[in-house]
Amino acid sequence: MDQQRVTCCVTGGGPAGMMLGVLLARIGVKVCVLEKHADFFRDFRGDTIHPSTLRMMEELGWLGEFLKLPHQEVQRLYMQFGDTRVEMADFGHLPITTKFIALMPQWDFLNFLAEKGRGYANFDLKMNTEATGLIYDGDRVTGVMAKSPSGPITIKADLVVAADGRHSTLRPAAGFVTEDRGAPMDVMWFRLPRLPTDTEETQGRFDAGHIFIMLQRGDYWQCAYVIPQGQDAEVRAAGLDAFRKAVGQMLPFDPDRANALPDWDHVKLLTVAVDRLKHWAKPGFLCIGDAAHAMSPIGGVGVNLAVQDAVAAANLLWQPLKEGNLQFSDLEAVQARREFPTVATQRLQVAIQNRVISKTLGASGPLHPPMFVKMISAFPFLSRLPARVLGLGVRPEHVAEAICAADGR
Repeated sequence: MDQQRVTCCVTGGGPAGMMLGVLLARIGVKVCVLEKHADFFRDFRGDTIHPSTLRMMEELGWLGEFLKLPHQEVQRLYMQFGDTRVEMADFGHLPITTKFIALMPQWDFLNFLAEKGRGYANFDLKMNTEATGLIYDGDRVTGVMAKSPSGPITIKADLVVAADGRHSTLRPAAGFVTEDRGAPMDVMWFRLPRLPTDTEETQGRFDAGHIFIMLQRGDYWQCAYVIPQGQDAEVRAAGLDAFRKAVGQMLPFDPDRANALPDWDHVKLLTVAVDRLKHWAKPGFLCIGDAAHAMSPIGGVGVNLAVQDAVAAANLLWQPLKEGNLQFSDLEAVQARREFPTVATQRLQVAIQNRVISKTLGASGPLHPPMFVKMISAFPFLSRLPARVLGLGVRPEHVAEAICAADGR
């Protein structure tokens, strides 16, 4: 069995895992990131890069290069509730350089981070390598077991970080159990062609019994059709024509555009979960991102919460890792730093789920907009508030000056 030794082993090559690995390697910590797939080219749902994450790229000196990648810039978000249409968020007033959400394929984001990581001598990205279990010395985690194309491997490490998502392998291996906060909906994802005459606006529509979101992705629309949780089979059983008709009624242009949806294979189900761990860490082990807290798709903030976890972890852990004196209290400090933003964001999401999503999906008569929508409609300057919450989040992180100044040695 192949055996290796690093200072930090990160499992999961998603936004949280890749960002943490790159930042630690940049400041001289020997780090290994394990990604179970052979590449990043997969159908991700989280393609939104929020202003808070873009600001981090700017702090690292990467923003100009990053924005050369294919993307669309969303400066305003529009919503329609029944007959009331409102500009829900205007990012133009954010107190930062990047006053927009970037819609970018997540594989481009991850490949960008991987390329940056490969520029550092202390960075090792192992693709097609899946963590299968933890190694212990008494009560302390001291490494991971994994399977790779060449066979089983063991990686010993001062710290193992689980960033392997909401279906984490290592989280239950550490004895951690999530606390479910509940979600009333699932999401059916698909694409529709976009014509040059279509609007540029990223938007959502709420009608009695129906919720439909459209993200402008250049030559196509990324569409989200929200359904009551657990009703995917029922929707499919009603037939594709019925689904096309329901979608067509929500489109801001010719309903026949929905007929471009060829078959059910092009409709993917996102099962929504909102949960979090009570404890994120044990000696030698830490969970971040979706492994620590699965977010609702409301606001598209999941990727950005995960990235902020990674930045906070790098800021707090690089020095004890580099000096070889990592303590359990250092890991607890990461949870202490990130738990409040996580809890606050989830509480807001759950409130929207209960007061808007559930009521809309269960409505049968005319839909009346919520009070906060009426307020924004009456006082448009209030659209700056949701823009601030969505764009920057609760207590946004900054990359530590020492990491920004480092060169990978």
